[in-house]
Amino acid sequence: MVCPKVSTSHEKKNKITVIEGYGRLARGRKIVVTDKDGKKSEYSAEHIIIATGGRAKELPNLKIDGKKIIGYREAMTLPNQPKTMVVVGAGAIGVEFAYFYNSIGTKVTVVEFLEQGLLPREDGDISKELAKIYKKAGMNILANNAVENVDISGDTCKVTVKSRKDETTQVIECDVVLSAAGVSPNTEDIGLEALGIELDRGMIKTDVYYRTNVPGIYAIGDVIPTQALAHVASAEGITCVEKIAGHHPEPIDYNNIPSCTYCWPEVSSVGMTEAQAKEAGYDIKVGKFPFSASGKASASGAKEGFVKVIFDAKYGELLGGHMIGANVTEMIAELVLAKKLESTGHEILKAIHPHPTMSEAVMEATAAAYDEVIHL
Repeated sequence: MVCPKVSTSHEKKNKITVIEGYGRLARGRKIVVTDKDGKKSEYSAEHIIIATGGRAKELPNLKIDGKKIIGYREAMTLPNQPKTMVVVGAGAIGVEFAYFYNSIGTKVTVVEFLEQGLLPREDGDISKELAKIYKKAGMNILANNAVENVDISGDTCKVTVKSRKDETTQVIECDVVLSAAGVSPNTEDIGLEALGIELDRGMIKTDVYYRTNVPGIYAIGDVIPTQALAHVASAEGITCVEKIAGHHPEPIDYNNIPSCTYCWPEVSSVGMTEAQAKEAGYDIKVGKFPFSASGKASASGAKEGFVKVIFDAKYGELLGGHMIGANVTEMIAELVLAKKLESTGHEILKAIHPHPTMSEAVMEATAAAYDEVIHL
């Protein structure tokens, strides 16, 4: 564990002591910290929270060297703009960097193992819309394809890609390969084994209040098997500390976590996709409202995208909400709150939304689901 330096004013205000160095857990609720000079110091505490985060996941045939094959951290600090790039993985990280580099002139190819293509965990309509926009912008998208190997022996990278549909192969030459196949937890060599802390596929096992099987040791964030998102880790930390302090926090509902992808247009969602709702056996009502029919979107020059909402037809329960468009990461909180309060479609529909706004598209999409739309 390497502790970043926090500003002095922040430390004083919140009574934080920052210890810089590499930490390892030791028996007796202790942490041994090795500083940059190799000096070891021991600290003890009644409660210890493991929050060592994660790093770019390495695939067996895609070893990250930080130069020709890079992870997301290197992608943020490349010394020179590559002329060509292959992005392996079309989740949030892959799509965000693919958008960024494509927008500044890099020729980008995205390779995704799953058939759905871009953002495969999002609703299918969102993936199709984003793919249409990015293909128009000149991006090469290879869905349902696997990277067989990468030859980095020459001046460039030669990426062999195999179609999972017909098993044909092609070789794509590029300057840099970005491995965006997910996140691996930083759980190695921090003393977990010595304490007997239980793991599940490299992730730390906890209860709903983030207690491990070892009393006094807790874990939050990317090291546990929950969504690897900053706002999730923050909520887990608050819940964990409130429980330690003797309060009675409500456990986090992981079915009501907003997902945001900061590409352009932005993507945000909460709850079930249409496919997931059908697989779960729900009889559903689905409504969509395109931003091309929104006065505010037209005036802003941001007519791409739409809002899609999914309701249980029997009780009106909001099952999921999905958005693609300008600043939709600012809009998803309405549906998170609606889902938290178990609001029905009719309640969302009858809540008057201001006009002209982008957010009224939520009401309009709900109206479409109930065959009451009049502005489309």
